[in-house]
Parts: sequence; C-alpha cells; structure tokens
Amino acid sequence: MKIKEIIAFLEAKCPPAFQESYDNCGLITGNAELEAKAVLLSLDSTEEVIHEAIEKGCNMIIAHHPILFSPIKKITGRTYSEMAIITAIKNDIAIYAMHTSLDNIAAGVNGKISEILGLQETTVLLPKKDILLKLITYCPNNKAEEVRNAIFAAGGGVIGGYDQCSFNSQGIGTFRAGKNTRPYVGNRGKIHYEQEERIETIIPAHLENQVVSALVQAHPYEEVAYDLYRLENITMQVGSGMVGQLPAPMKEKEFLAMLMNKMKLKCIRHSPFTGMKIEKIALCGGSGSFLLPNAITAGVQAFITADFKYHQFFDADSKLLIADIGHYESERFTPEIVYDLLKEKFPTFAIQISKTNTNPVNYFLK
Repeated sequence: MKIKEIIAFLEAKCPPAFQESYDNCGLITGNAELEAKAVLLSLDSTEEVIHEAIEKGCNMIIAHHPILFSPIKKITGRTYSEMAIITAIKNDIAIYAMHTSLDNIAAGVNGKISEILGLQETTVLLPKKDILLKLITYCPNNKAEEVRNAIFAAGGGVIGGYDQCSFNSQGIGTFRAGKNTRPYVGNRGKIHYEQEERIETIIPAHLENQVVSALVQAHPYEEVAYDLYRLENITMQVGSGMVGQLPAPMKEKEFLAMLMNKMKLKCIRHSPFTGMKIEKIALCGGSGSFLLPNAITAGVQAFITADFKYHQFFDADSKLLIADIGHYESERFTPEIVYDLLKEKFPTFAIQISKTNTNPVNYFLK
C-alpha cells in the first residue's frame, strides 16, 4: 500500500477543506508515492517522535499538529521544527498533519471529549460556512432519475441526517446541434425543443470534481449544462467546538472534580465560581478562547478549552465558568481517534501510537 492511499482515506473522513484558513493540514514532508511500511501516530511530530518512528520501522507519521505552521524561508536546524524536518527528510519519513480538519468534524477531537464526559444532545458550537455548493443541471425527463442517482452516489444531495435531497422542476430546453456534433436528440442544423427536468441539489465543495465527473458520465448529452453556486449557508455538522448536556446538573466544584478525573488532569485553571449549577457545557480541544462569545451566547454554564490568557478570564464576567485544562491535555487522545479510523479501514496494517510525551508544559507540584 502506498502512502497516498492512507492519505486518500484520511481526507475522505477529514477533508482538507474543513481546516481553518490559518492552518497547514496535509502532507508536510515525504513522497506520497512511496510504499507505506508502518505508521506512527502522535500529537506532535518532534525530532524525538521521528527517531521513535525510525526505531520502529515506520516511514509515516500522522500527527495532529503540523510541524510547519508558519511560512519559513530557511531550513538550517536552528529551531526544533527545522531539526525535525531535516531528520524526517534524511530518513524518508512522511509527515502528515490533521489538526483542524480533525477538530472540525463531529466525530473528531471535540466529539471525543464529549464522549469522555458523557455529554448528550451534542451540537457544533460554531458551524462552518462556505463549504457548500448548489449544483443545478438539466436533462431529458427519461434520464433524470439516472442522473440524480449518479449525483447522489458521488456524494451530492446530503443535508444533515438526510440524503438524496433534490428539488426538481419541468421545463423546455432548446438547442441547435452544429455540423460536427452527435446530438442525443434532435437533428443537426435544426433548433430542437426538449422536455427537460431541472435538478437542483447541494454538494460539499470538496467533492465538486467528483460529483461533476459523475454527472457528466451519467448525462446523455454531448455537452452537459450545469451551474455551480457557492453558498454562505452554515454546515451544522462541521465546525469549531461543541455544546452538550450533562446527564444531570452538578455543582461547580463537583463538575471540576469530575472533569479532572475523566480527563486525567493534574490541575485546572478556572475563572471565579458563578454559583450556578453546571448542566449545559461548551468545549473546544486546543486553543479555544476565541469561542468564548459563542459559548456565552449558547447559554452554557461552563466552557472547557485551553490557552486562556490572564485578561481573558475576566471576560467570563460571571456568565459562565471557564475551565482551562491545558492544550496537550485536551488533545492527547487524538492518536487514538486516528488509530480507530485507520484500523477500521486497514485492519492488518502496522499502526502504532507513539509513546513519546511531547507536552512542552510541565507542572511543579508540592
């Protein structure tokens, strides 16, 4: 199996189109055409992790965080990321990063935290925009069902928990075939009127080529007419953070104790207690302080995330309890998510979870 086959599977589950604009998901080093010998899963792809991959005979690392996040002009080994890149390239190690493309799917990082905490009725906190297209096409009535089914089979027509969604209307299409054409109906040089069906449906933007290709193959016309429009509609199943309900209300101290136990934490930084019982929770793995206004608007009593700055704790303003559990601590189980994905598809392939602790933050406890 080639590295590109693993990438294709991962990107079908976590499309690169779902990543945030600032991110750098995807293949960072390596040749996707090479054979994949074994895969090592890690939160970060530090030099130590790369050495672990070499020792274990893995020539691919799938990490959550991209080792290259900001543009660089030189690779001289001056920084930890440059050293990691040099080591990976020298040893033909492919590094693939998932990051916000994994964060933003419902079964990703935030879905995992929700599962660990036993949250119910979960929804995305900040749904993503601009990842949907409207497809409109026209075809003879007797071929409409065939064309619709081809679009659906290629991934079109899905809205939330519903599939095969479309709107269809009748009309008359006109065309005149030129002398070098092979018209499906009508005659060359004469205007033709055809009873046609207009098919409208929604497609994910990242499946545009796949759906259009299926449409063209199924359509009987030599020249296929279709329109694509980018939509601003939000996608409720994709986006940042998550909101959910606890099975039963808890006092704030009880809630923090439960959080510490289930997430296996050494400590929690939190805003002042509000006196409210905790029942509805917002959460975001990694740096989620930018979602605080969304959490307040959602009417939650607690917001779990990481990397809050001093002054940002004031913004809780007694409206909710901020629980900062640490960046590494909120995402350390991401290799397990990827492991489960890969094992389902490639049950006999060698996949290992890194034993290297890449957390750069340490705690001194009395």
